[in-house]
Amino acid sequence: MAAGAAGSQTGGRTVIALLVLADGAVFEGEAFGAAATTVAEVVFNTSMTGYQEIITDPSYRGQMVAMTAPHVGNTGVNPEDIESARPWLSGFIVRELSPVVSNWRASEALSGYLARHGIPGLSEIDTRALTRRLRQTGSLHGALCTDGSRSSEELLALARGWGGTEGRDLVQEVTCAAPYRWEEESDPAWIAQPDLSGFANLKGLDYPHVVAYDYGLKYNILRRLTAHGCRVTVVPAATPAAAALTLAPDGVFLSNGPGDPAGLPYAAQAVAELLHHDLPIFGICLGHQILGLAVGGETYKLKFGHHGGNQPVRDCQNGRVQITSQNHNYAVRAESLPPGAEITHLNLNDGTVEGLRLRDRPVFSVQYHPEASPGPHDADDLFARFVAAMLQRLA
Repeated sequence: MAAGAAGSQTGGRTVIALLVLADGAVFEGEAFGAAATTVAEVVFNTSMTGYQEIITDPSYRGQMVAMTAPHVGNTGVNPEDIESARPWLSGFIVRELSPVVSNWRASEALSGYLARHGIPGLSEIDTRALTRRLRQTGSLHGALCTDGSRSSEELLALARGWGGTEGRDLVQEVTCAAPYRWEEESDPAWIAQPDLSGFANLKGLDYPHVVAYDYGLKYNILRRLTAHGCRVTVVPAATPAAAALTLAPDGVFLSNGPGDPAGLPYAAQAVAELLHHDLPIFGICLGHQILGLAVGGETYKLKFGHHGGNQPVRDCQNGRVQITSQNHNYAVRAESLPPGAEITHLNLNDGTVEGLRLRDRPVFSVQYHPEASPGPHDADDLFARFVAAMLQRLA
């Protein structure tokens, strides 16, 4: 265990915390993390591991996350496993917070990390009951108080008065401020190095240059692109197509991110313009939804979204099933897609669209996360498919 990681997660004192949902349900538990009041959409995540990656995923902007795994926090927090520079969620809810940290990689306890970043936490509640309620009614607005300053009546009024995420541009709250280069690769200790033999045919040319739109990028996406041999330049979400093209990309990547894709008309417009330039384009999660909008499709909000590392997805082209990591509340409406867009993947739980491609150009996207860290790596070959499309263009 790293120095400074030992000790109690809660500091040895019990503070009563309240979570009140917009439907009137009240959950009373113990506080950890920051002493604060927050209002957000409440969702549940079914992952068994990876709470640090979940906490730092920008796609959770505007949401509180309840973990269905009953015991959280025993491995602490370390600087290697973060998916962005800071936590983005509004609150973190667990059944039981580990009172100690015991992991050789840990540099900080979970509670202290959340407190340092101003994120309140709630433990010692029945997360099974909370999850069942969200499954039955759909995602609900909720207000969480961890400092004792608000009554349940006040929190109910806050939850019911909150504006929600529909139509709201959360991407501008998480995207980068200026373009930058990314060079770090993923660690081969946890995932095999990809086959780069195809690069031998480049005949002295630089490796493919990818312009990655940051709608709320996770670091491991960038690590996988780099590990697959790409040179990566990250650009802000509102970058016009013309500005992206001045960077001379061999391919364009559309990232994950938070909130309602319908609230990002500028993003769909930029992608629609890029589609006229015969560039390979690869989208993940929100990037998949934006591509759907760019080709004339529609998106809609799911009842309680997909959040977890165990979502089964069927590849419509070969019938194979992949277990995938997902984090989204919106989906592409299948019947809204034009004839030139082919549905390539379907969710086996609810039949929602999990992937699409354009029949006449090297453009494709998936709703799930092939870069999952930690999580299933069944779909990592999608990065190789993107690279192959760029190499064919360079040949």
